[in-house]
Amino acid sequence: MQLKQLNSFLLAFACFISSISIAQQLDSNLKNLIEKGLQKSHKINIQNLESGQSKIDQKLAKSVFLPKVTFNGSYTRLDDNISFDGDTQNLLISTQKLLIKEAAGIPFNSPFPSNIQLEPVPYLQNKNILKSSMDVDWILFSGFEASNAIKASKFKEASLNYLVMAEKDKIALKIIETYDKLALVYASERVLNTSRNFLNEQKYYVKKAIENGLATPISRKKIELAEQQLAGKFLEFKHNKTLLIEVLHQLTGESRSNLNSFNPQLEVSTNDSSSSIKKRNEVKALEEAEKATLYKSKMEKSNFIPKLALKGHYEFIEDDLSLLDPKWYIGVGIRWNVFDGNQSRLKSEKSLMESQKYREQIEEANELIGLSIIKAELTNELSLQNTEIVQKEIELASDTYDMINKQYKNGLTSINDVLDALNDLEKANFKLQESFFNQRRAVTNLLYAKGILNYE
Repeated sequence: MQLKQLNSFLLAFACFISSISIAQQLDSNLKNLIEKGLQKSHKINIQNLESGQSKIDQKLAKSVFLPKVTFNGSYTRLDDNISFDGDTQNLLISTQKLLIKEAAGIPFNSPFPSNIQLEPVPYLQNKNILKSSMDVDWILFSGFEASNAIKASKFKEASLNYLVMAEKDKIALKIIETYDKLALVYASERVLNTSRNFLNEQKYYVKKAIENGLATPISRKKIELAEQQLAGKFLEFKHNKTLLIEVLHQLTGESRSNLNSFNPQLEVSTNDSSSSIKKRNEVKALEEAEKATLYKSKMEKSNFIPKLALKGHYEFIEDDLSLLDPKWYIGVGIRWNVFDGNQSRLKSEKSLMESQKYREQIEEANELIGLSIIKAELTNELSLQNTEIVQKEIELASDTYDMINKQYKNGLTSINDVLDALNDLEKANFKLQESFFNQRRAVTNLLYAKGILNYE
């Protein structure tokens, strides 16, 4: 009965793979694991932080055009007051006397009245200086340096975002592959359960045959050996299951108890060779990085373009200002870097070389991606062909087992032949599950190579 069910399954599978369509079956548990894996990834989190830094770089570049306002305060004590020299002081006093005489209507040659108090000559600067002021610095034109820096940061941010997406694809691939391996373990265990049922039937028959004198105890020993070998296989697959669950736990952070409750299935995927091809995120990241370096080169070249800025200053305390200090001033200035020792030119050339390096990497990546698509298509085609071959092997192994089993029950062959036929049937069933796994891997890799892997 079990062999008939197996053959019915194979027939249904053959009809399934004959249809031409693109499909990638991801059950809800797998999608949930991928989502958790993407959230847990330290590498993705680091790249997101780097992308955030690029956004801040853009804001920093834009802030160049905002006025900078600074409040200043200081106290200074000189060793002495700063005053005019003696001759200048005498000249100022004499001038003051002349002005007073003229105002009072006193003749020029008359002596200066003693009852009139003269104002002392003020110091150029008092020795105690208390200052409080405000400065305004405002760049009006940066010589395109800031605008090019903004564009370079934008392309760098886009490049980092594509790198995040590429890393997500790699993590999703790893989780899908591990999940499929776990599904293969479960499928292999089902094959072993089927073999154990067949072996139990043989054990029951040998027991009755020994009781009726139709078989020797040696046949029972051989059955027991086959049971021990089967138990070893069960233990091996149990270990594989434990290991794969641990890997999924490390990748996603999902609890081991929940992972043990999953029952993944090897759902076969099919692919239409004419499906569209999209540009891979790795290539997009390189293209954006190339643009970023080009604008970085322009930014470094713009160091030779004149810059225009406004400067303003205002003093809040007038008492301690010197006679030569203004209370406020405002002005516009220009700065023109004519020669900087070739540093800007060399930096620009270095950035251009970096851009050329990205161009070479883009061309190399496109060549490798084209090769990987061809390889994935051939692997997928081979996996489909291999599944059909394994199907024939199972049919042959099933018929052989039925024939040898009948011969054994009629005394025409030994128990060794029966166990060998059962072992061949088990191997064929294992190969079928492995072919399902390989075919699913081939389709997943092909979708990834074409840039159309969907895991959301």
